[in-house]
Amino acid sequence: MKRISDIDPLVLANFRRGCVIPAQPLALDSNRKFAPRYQRALTRYYIDAGVGGIAVGVHSTQFEIRKPEIGLFEPVLRETSAFIDEWCAKRGHKILKVAGVCGKRDQAVYEAEFAASVGYDAVLLSMAAFAGDTVEAMVEHCRTIAGIIPVIGFYLQPSVGGRILPYSFWRELAEIENVLGIKMAPFNRYQTFDVVRAVADSSRADEVTLYTGNDDNILIDLLSPYQIVTSSGVKNMSIRGGLLGHWCVWTRKAVELLEEVQKLRESGSSSIPWELLQRNVKITDSNAAFFDPSHGFAGCIPGIHEVLRRQGLLLGTWCLNPAEVLSPGQSEEIDRVYAAYPELNDDAFVAANLEDWLNG
Repeated sequence: MKRISDIDPLVLANFRRGCVIPAQPLALDSNRKFAPRYQRALTRYYIDAGVGGIAVGVHSTQFEIRKPEIGLFEPVLRETSAFIDEWCAKRGHKILKVAGVCGKRDQAVYEAEFAASVGYDAVLLSMAAFAGDTVEAMVEHCRTIAGIIPVIGFYLQPSVGGRILPYSFWRELAEIENVLGIKMAPFNRYQTFDVVRAVADSSRADEVTLYTGNDDNILIDLLSPYQIVTSSGVKNMSIRGGLLGHWCVWTRKAVELLEEVQKLRESGSSSIPWELLQRNVKITDSNAAFFDPSHGFAGCIPGIHEVLRRQGLLLGTWCLNPAEVLSPGQSEEIDRVYAAYPELNDDAFVAANLEDWLNG
């Protein structure tokens, strides 16, 4: 069993303070075969951009990697873990390695055990397979996986396969000793607050670190101070960092953004600069271009791929599912946000380092 205490102390401290954790895409060639060279380049890009962790085997990595006829779950997790270790050793620091885990008991146990065996520190645990189950059944499942490896709870928005998870579930989850944090991605203010309140009410409010996955509201989530009235008094809570699909592109700018928020938070200032509120709108507009909500998020993975393709970090926008392509007008929307908000992209950073990431 891997415990939270087994995580490198500096890596754990960075996670607790708050860091950028991109949800890593899957690099494919024109034949839709795994392209390790570009997977390695993406890994190096994220590490050099300053992330505190990388999440692999999650939605952005494409759930189809788990299909027996594709058989990429083990190769992608194993090779990416090695890529992280190799580049971190070269750069002289470590980051948190997070693996996505999904499915019912047998599948989830297998995935968690495999992730632990190839060096991952924690798993992001999806509850999407428990659409019709009770809170008790879901909590017991979380206890099972937490008995293998530290768990980051995951509130996935219902529109892309998640389910509504009540306060009672999060309250029980927070009490599980090996739960490291929670990624909140319901894309819903009410449901996000349910999680924050549940953690505040628990006995582990200082041990369960909150991360945003709300790609539609990233900056406001990071800036929002929560004051939760509990039975033991008022608790001040905040969302410390982000584990986000949006942050797998323009990642250097995401790191700079979080550093700016942390400096503001730690300064003790009671006011938020107007420009940061304006920037939140720009980031949300950019996310709409990448994630394609106007077509029910159909183009969210190809949209991410398109940004990385333009930068030279991916060969193309191919997905394992041939039907998963850019939506009509999506490329033009990406053109628009590139032109409207040039300060948000990190193209210059990528161009200066791409050769080293691909060939170094």
